Amino acid sequence: MVWTPLHAKIHRTIRSRNLFERNQNLLVAVSGGQDSLCLIKLLLDLQPKWGWRLGIAHCDHRWRSDSQANANHVENLAKNWEISFYLETANTSINSEATARNWRYQALSAIAQTNNYQYVVTGHTASDRAETLLYNLIRGTGADGLQALTWQRALTADIMLVRPLLEITRSQTGQFCQEFNLPIWEDSTNQDWKYARNRIRQQLLPYLQENFNLQVESALAQTAELLQAEVEYLEQAAQKLREEAMESSRGTLPLRLNRRVLKPAPLALQRRVMRQVLQQILPDAPSFEHIEKLTALITAPNRSQTDPFPGGAIAQVESDWICLKQP
Repeated sequence: MVWTPLHAKIHRTIRSRNLFERNQNLLVAVSGGQDSLCLIKLLLDLQPKWGWRLGIAHCDHRWRSDSQANANHVENLAKNWEISFYLETANTSINSEATARNWRYQALSAIAQTNNYQYVVTGHTASDRAETLLYNLIRGTGADGLQALTWQRALTADIMLVRPLLEITRSQTGQFCQEFNLPIWEDSTNQDWKYARNRIRQQLLPYLQENFNLQVESALAQTAELLQAEVEYLEQAAQKLREEAMESSRGTLPLRLNRRVLKPAPLALQRRVMRQVLQQILPDAPSFEHIEKLTALITAPNRSQTDPFPGGAIAQVESDWICLKQP
């Protein structure tokens, strides 16, 4: 086996960040593109040092005419590497980025659960992290959206999603694939400019590199990394404050929050408490407007109330309390 600087870097990253334990079962999501091929090759080469059991999962969205051939290509790679292969095919064609992502993670979780894998591993890179930061920034978001691609997060109670390549750029994965003659399957949808992420990748990032910062991908990925640690800290602090302010820990209506506990807290924590509360009771993620109108009740006059939130709940000031209830 050829041991490259990229092998050494990923080996150190996995160890220093405690991404995986030894002798664990890793299900690797492989699309056939350069990032996922780089990932599976690195993990295969590191396998003797870690004792992992590796499997390959491929999700066929059925949104390209060559998707079946793409799946066959990945299956042949798995056979050549003597790795278990799992294929999930969408029942109907999926043509929305968000829908595809949700379906993909559900499919990967199901495969992992059925076949006793503790980890689902994806080939997201620093370039993906930079694109996600820009994509969410343009749409409007807080720090949470800017650091959305994290090193690991729970998919289920028993399965962890891990992204070991977040310090590696797409150009580095491409060079690695060339070096080892890995057979990349070119995804034609990556050239389709109707998808916002492709326009960011093919138009916006090259423009920023040429006119502002040659290392813009790494710089944005580093920003996401810094924000991740700050978001984790703020979420923990907000949870502690919410537990102090909430009359009981249940997540159902009616809910009561003590304004005297919340008033001295910084606005950043007040907003996070209100977002956490709304996440418990709303059918979808709360918007900035939802969070603001609830936060405003911390200092509002007695008997003030909001208009209904999605699902019909209202919030009303009753002396020292903000009460969330059905009208």
